[in-house]
Amino acid sequence: MVLLASAYGFQSTHALASATTVVAQASGCLPTRDGYLRARMRGASDLDIDWRDEDMQCDGGLRPEERGVRVTFLGRLPQDGQQIRFVFGIAAPAGAVTARNVPANVTVIFESEQKLYSSAGEGKCTIDELSLQPQAAALKSWRRLVARGFCTVPVTTLAGNEALELDRFDFAGGLRDED
Repeated sequence: MVLLASAYGFQSTHALASATTVVAQASGCLPTRDGYLRARMRGASDLDIDWRDEDMQCDGGLRPEERGVRVTFLGRLPQDGQQIRFVFGIAAPAGAVTARNVPANVTVIFESEQKLYSSAGEGKCTIDELSLQPQAAALKSWRRLVARGFCTVPVTTLAGNEALELDRFDFAGGLRDED
């Protein structure tokens, strides 16, 4: 997993640990209980994801060297219980509260099958619209990130022999402010 993660842009074991922290958290995504992830995938797997806060776990924070943010979502497919993790690496400008047409790296991991699909870099997926809500005192170090986007080319396995069309996705997840 570490080798695959580093091949797709994770720069440190801290970032990988942060991404897997989501598994250990209690059920639910945001302290406000209003997180969601919707995605439409076609290809190697035909899936329409519609997860609400209680159906998933999420986490997020700064990307290495503060080159934007990374948000992760982990949930199960209703038809077979398989765990899927989505990782969105978003190249939003530092300190941006809103942004449009931002390059993104998208990774989809079918954890039970140990199968990883990725856009393998920015520029193949785009965040149409992004908004980051200001930190509320009651939420401590969490901020809510809302985004909508799409990929212009399929996300593929490392070997390139399988592909998924991810023609739309939208989500509300959380970002932890670094201490």
